[in-house]
Amino acid sequence: MLTKLLQRPLWVCGVAVLTLTANSSAQLTTYDLQERLATESHAGKLHGHAKDSAMNYRRYCVGCHGELGDGNGENAQWLDPKPRDFQLGIFKCRSTPTGTLPTDQDLYDTIGRGLDRSNMPVWNALSAQDKIDLVAWVKHFSPRWEREKAGTPILIPPEPEVTPERVKAGQEVFGRVQCWKCHGVQGMANGPSASTLTDDLNRPILAYNFTDGSRPKCGNTDQDIYRIFMTGLDGTPMPSFSDNIKPEEAWDLVFYLRTLQPMNGFNTKERQIAKQLGLKPVRPTQ
Repeated sequence: MLTKLLQRPLWVCGVAVLTLTANSSAQLTTYDLQERLATESHAGKLHGHAKDSAMNYRRYCVGCHGELGDGNGENAQWLDPKPRDFQLGIFKCRSTPTGTLPTDQDLYDTIGRGLDRSNMPVWNALSAQDKIDLVAWVKHFSPRWEREKAGTPILIPPEPEVTPERVKAGQEVFGRVQCWKCHGVQGMANGPSASTLTDDLNRPILAYNFTDGSRPKCGNTDQDIYRIFMTGLDGTPMPSFSDNIKPEEAWDLVFYLRTLQPMNGFNTKERQIAKQLGLKPVRPTQ
C-alpha cells in the first residue's frame, strides 16, 4: 500500500491562511511524498512516526479520508458532514488561534475523542502509540507543516464561580455578538442564518443545537466551550471571538449556554439559576 501511495501524485487543493480565503495548489512529486514520510509528531512523552502508521490509516481511515488524505474516500459521497481534507491543513478542533495549525496534542485528542454527530468515531481500538503515529500521518498530507509551526495554545484563565449575575451577563453577550442568528434564541440551531450556512468549501453545514443533548464536537467541558469561542472552528462559519469579547465575558457566555442544554449529562447549576431568574430567550436585534 505504501508503495502505491508513493507512486501517485498528490494535489494540494488549497492552503487557507488567516482569512481562510487565500488558496494555492501545487503538484507534489514522488520525492516530495517520500520526504514527508519522515514526518514526526509529539504529544507529552509520545513520539510518532508517519511511516509507522500506513497500515492503520489503510485499515481505519482511508475509506472516508481517501488514500491521498483529500477527504475523497470511497465512502465520502454518502457522508454528511464530509470527511476532513487533510491536504488543506485546516482543522476545527484546536487550542491555537484561528488560522494557525493545531498542535500535535490537538490532533491526538481529536482521534481519541471522535467527532459527535459525524462518522468520525472514538478510536478505542487504537493504542496511544497508534494514535500518535496517525497524527504524524495526518500531518504528512499537508505541506503547511513544512513551512509553518503550530500556533501557541491560547491561555484559558481559571473558571470563576457561577452566579446569577454571570448567567445574565452571558445572555447579554449571546445577544450582543448575535450567536442567535445561527444557533437560535433558544439554542435550537434555527436562527435566521442557520439554513444558509456553508463551510469554506461551500458545502452546507449545520449550526450546533444546544438543546438536543449531543456533545459539542471539540469537547464538552467548560474549558472546551471557552476554547471554541476564542479559537473559532476553522473551515466553518464559527469565528473566533477573541477580538470581540473579554475572557471574563467568554466565561459568562459559557455559563449562559449551559442554561440551554438538557440537564442530563451537563452541569445543572446554570439551569437552576436560569429557572430562579425566570430567564427568557434573548430578543433578536439587528
